[in-house]
Amino acid sequence: MGDENPIRTLGDYSKPSHEGYRNTIELPKGNNLVPLRPDTIQLVQNGCSFHRLRFEDLNQHLKDFLKLVDSLDLDVTNKERMCLRLFQFSLRDQASNWLERLLAGPISTWEDLTTRFPSQFFPSKRTTKLHNDILMFQQHQGESLSEEWTL
Repeated sequence: MGDENPIRTLGDYSKPSHEGYRNTIELPKGNNLVPLRPDTIQLVQNGCSFHRLRFEDLNQHLKDFLKLVDSLDLDVTNKERMCLRLFQFSLRDQASNWLERLLAGPISTWEDLTTRFPSQFFPSKRTTKLHNDILMFQQHQGESLSEEWTL
């Protein structure tokens, strides 16, 4: 019998560890798995990264990501699997952290991912605030639309 709680030194804690890593995306079952090539991953990372910066448009990110996946010319079954497999490589910094903090396996469809992703990074409070800002907007006579909106 091994010791269930071995004594760990400070050096043990300073070493990199994969302990606790879980893939938060559960792929649909299927036999037709297309292998991910390193150049495909690199294409996603360089072509459409999302960091969760204030100026980034998450809808545009999804469009760019799908455009890139469409260029891979996959059949429908493989396309969903490929989207799920590749999407994690398009996220950086805070966006990547969000995906890693989800419980293991909660995302199993592309629809689920594209529903949860925008709701996380563009919460309903922000939508409501923007909606109210637009409703309260008033342009004064003699001012251009861009001048007034900037104010």
